[in-house]
Amino acid sequence: MSTEFAGELFQSGTVFLVDDDDSILEGLGNLLESVGLKVERFASAEEFAAGWKADSPGCLMLDARLPGMTGVEFQEQLRRTGVTIPIIFMTAHGDVPMVRKVMKAGAVEFLTKPFEKEEMLEAIRNAFALDRARRNEREELQAIQQRLDMLTPREREVMELMTSGLLNKQIAGELNLSEVTVKLHRRHVFDKMKAESMAELVKMTERVRKGRD
Repeated sequence: MSTEFAGELFQSGTVFLVDDDDSILEGLGNLLESVGLKVERFASAEEFAAGWKADSPGCLMLDARLPGMTGVEFQEQLRRTGVTIPIIFMTAHGDVPMVRKVMKAGAVEFLTKPFEKEEMLEAIRNAFALDRARRNEREELQAIQQRLDMLTPREREVMELMTSGLLNKQIAGELNLSEVTVKLHRRHVFDKMKAESMAELVKMTERVRKGRD
């Protein structure tokens, strides 16, 4: 692995390694650290859940057949609670139904032990890229929401009608306002939302709606 690639991975976050086999935790953890990755080790899903902070960037390397709560069950629990950390599954005893289940539920990769180093690192790179993309999307949505919160109730009404395709005259009729007042509200909406065009404003509102779904 190139130094540049290792540095990129190192800066991206932490690999949270969950396996009940101490030798796997030690050996795999040491291997990941040897290429510059930050690693935190956990012996069970319950231990990880108790020690992990939801705002921690990175990915989860999760054994599928843990004692107690299995990795597959833990993935489902995370999904139900809205946790979106990318998951790389690993197991020595996988089967097709299991692979289909976890991949359909959003797993990044399913690695069968023993797996190749490069295969594992490629999966981690993909998982970190997905985590960065999700975090960037959340930050952008939060910024848009903050701009929306700056709008007055009337400006929100005008924006909703603007983005639904109504013209100034139609908006004025809907809200019992003069066209001059509507134009003033439109200008405030564009300024506060930092939108350069109607298309950009529509895109912002659609992103917020999808983010709430």
